[in-house]
Amino acid sequence: MLLLFTERMSETPVAMLRQYLQQQVALGEQRALLRPTAKTALVRLSKGGGVSRAESPLRSAPCPVAKETRPETKEPGTLDVAGSSKAERLANLARMAGEASGPRALGSLRTTLVFATGNSDAKIMFIGEAPGAEEEKQKEPFVGPSGQLLTKIITAMGLQRSDVYISNICKFRPAMPDQGTGNRQPTAEEMKSCLPFIHTEIDVVSPSVIIALGATACAGLGIEGPVGKNRGRVHQVRGVPVVVTYHPSYLLRQEQEGRGLEAKRQSWEDVLLAMATAQLPINEKQRNYFKPRL
Repeated sequence: MLLLFTERMSETPVAMLRQYLQQQVALGEQRALLRPTAKTALVRLSKGGGVSRAESPLRSAPCPVAKETRPETKEPGTLDVAGSSKAERLANLARMAGEASGPRALGSLRTTLVFATGNSDAKIMFIGEAPGAEEEKQKEPFVGPSGQLLTKIITAMGLQRSDVYISNICKFRPAMPDQGTGNRQPTAEEMKSCLPFIHTEIDVVSPSVIIALGATACAGLGIEGPVGKNRGRVHQVRGVPVVVTYHPSYLLRQEQEGRGLEAKRQSWEDVLLAMATAQLPINEKQRNYFKPRL
């Protein structure tokens, strides 16, 4: 409740004003704006004087009230998920995602759920954009060519896939006409339909750091702009540090075009930043992977 006056008042006017404000609260009002005459009236009341009915800020007719307006929430929040452990809560969340009507109502996503994989207590959480053909087939994220490269990166970190948590913003494969094995990036609307699930995953797992894979995943998390602009520094999503790096599919394309070494070096720098943020040990071999050997 916002009260627009500054003078000190005696206890009696305070009590009267409190009664008035309580009445306004009971009527559902969030902000009471006192008329210009109220300032003078309150000063007179504080000195024990009287005021006319026209001057009184507490007359029976209510003062003009400006209702508080709040901006619409741009991003969905988390979902209430039952469970006595992180693993149980994530399993229940996956069930909820499989039954969710929002993504299906779009009509542009396929129906096979590809939720997540890995350790519910992981310090490192990888988030990509959407499953592809192989992921849909195995119902697990990052198991195709991009996933195989991601596994190599995880191994180079001194970890296994079972040590980290891997997910996508979009939980269903984006559909295409005559699709076959073809894949496409999810649209903003498709990612938005799944945001409550990835937000809840972040809150349940509570990782030390998130590694966002590619510009599409970053945009879904609210980090706008190209990867090249956003990498090299730590962002924040839902209170968790986020390191941005290239999607493994981009690294594979760069390799095919003869620019793979530089792209991999930059991506590895991002991985080292994520490891340092998560306070994971980094040995000399890891630090020097892409340094020239004498």
